[in-house]
Amino acid sequence: MMAPSTKDFRRVMGLFATGVAVVATYDGGHIRAATVNSFTSISLNPLLVLVSLREESRTAEAIRRSEGFSVNILREDGLALANHFAGNAQEGLSFQFLPFSGGPRLAGALASLGLRLETTYPGGDHLLFLGRVEALHEGEPGGPLVFWKGGYRLLRDPSLSPLQAADPFAPPIPPEPIYHET
Repeated sequence: MMAPSTKDFRRVMGLFATGVAVVATYDGGHIRAATVNSFTSISLNPLLVLVSLREESRTAEAIRRSEGFSVNILREDGLALANHFAGNAQEGLSFQFLPFSGGPRLAGALASLGLRLETTYPGGDHLLFLGRVEALHEGEPGGPLVFWKGGYRLLRDPSLSPLQAADPFAPPIPPEPIYHET
């Protein structure tokens, strides 16, 4: 039996729908931020979450040097932010980071977590950051931006249970900026 290929692994893992978030930290006088979909809660006592970032990313290096970071869960209208912080600069995009415990909070996020860096683990070509929750912020109600099968999706009606929704995932979102904040 042959070992699974990277392509096959990505295809199979793409069947697991995830939320989309922006991880941010302070780096000297600058803010470093990156889009992630590898983020999960780990423990309720103490409150811990885990975030995975490519080892060579500037944001990962900045978090290693920092004492904390934030995780900002993107709203369904956050496609332009997701693309921007994934390295695809969005011309004319306006956004704001606000002071927050742990790391900068992205204004307009569905929710934000302020985290103190507990531990960093190697994970192949990624680093795994374990953070202790110090602060929580809930933004305005709305649906999350979702990543599934290699593309961004919207939940059609997040108030419906999966059994009530005929098609819980909308078609892929077109790659045009749809989020602007002043």
